[in-house]
Amino acid sequence: MRFLHGLWARLPRPLDPLRSIKVKFGVVTVVTACTAVLIVLWGYALGFRARQTMPVGVLISLGVVQLIAHGMTAPLREMTTAARAMARGDYSRRVRASSRDEVGELAQAFNRMAADLAAVDRQRREFVANVSHELRTPISALRAVLENVADGVTPATPEVLESAVEQTERLGRLVTQLLDLSRVDAGADTLERTTLDVAAFVAEATAAYPDARLDIDVAPGLAAVADRDRLHQVLANLLDNAVRHSPPGGTVTVTARPAPDGGLSLEVSDEGPGIPQAERSQVFERFNRGAASGTGVGTPGGGTGLGLAIARWAVDLHGGDIFVVDSPSGCRIRVLIPRAAACDGN
Repeated sequence: MRFLHGLWARLPRPLDPLRSIKVKFGVVTVVTACTAVLIVLWGYALGFRARQTMPVGVLISLGVVQLIAHGMTAPLREMTTAARAMARGDYSRRVRASSRDEVGELAQAFNRMAADLAAVDRQRREFVANVSHELRTPISALRAVLENVADGVTPATPEVLESAVEQTERLGRLVTQLLDLSRVDAGADTLERTTLDVAAFVAEATAAYPDARLDIDVAPGLAAVADRDRLHQVLANLLDNAVRHSPPGGTVTVTARPAPDGGLSLEVSDEGPGIPQAERSQVFERFNRGAASGTGVGTPGGGTGLGLAIARWAVDLHGGDIFVVDSPSGCRIRVLIPRAAACDGN
């Protein structure tokens, strides 16, 4: 039975070249009428009456219609089957979209939707796995430290307590990223622009990495008009990414200069493996963790793939731009924040 169904599905669809389903219905009607009339006339020529040839003509007409109209409604049936499979979590089904009419266009749109849903489902699974891993690691480390202190195995020295604080800070960063992601999905796009002393702002952001080797280069007297919290999200995520992917003893460089339009040009570079040219257009997408991974001074592992996506969102709110700059070694990311007057209309 399955073999016959597959064979029927592979039969040619003669009406597929027609671009309108109305024309197809017209062709089916004309073919049906002509077939019935020809059968009746053929019966008269052989001496049969119309009441004898008419049922045969109708049956033959139905068979001819099945052959020529094959495929007109097949995509609709396939979409019904695929939709039921998608409801069960199977997004691999696709519809054969060979016709050029409205049903064919619907089938193509359905296939695109199925592909998008499959990509979203894959990203969701990867996100859950990444977040679960990121949560499990600091929680396990924190639990081990606290159990050792509680059991008297390890004395509560400042070093031990500092390691516990580092794990809680890592958890805090992850929770912050998840909250930022919820703001992105909720469409939170309000800005509270203030005039920032860039040198003081950069010093405040980099103070969160006391163990990292940082080279800070800010133009004297540089000021910028931006939302402090949003811009802090940008710089914090870039620093976290750079510190994490830097090799032990590597230097992370933060550079701030006036932009050509009078705004702010902010760069963060590291000495890590860098970002391949083919991946540069994707690193700012949500859940993208990249091929490279590092175990620098900061958070170990490859992260959740949210930091750069959140940074791009915050830069977009300012009407600016964020991109990877060519560098002989490591990764270099530049942020351009335009003058406030240039983005008032955004």
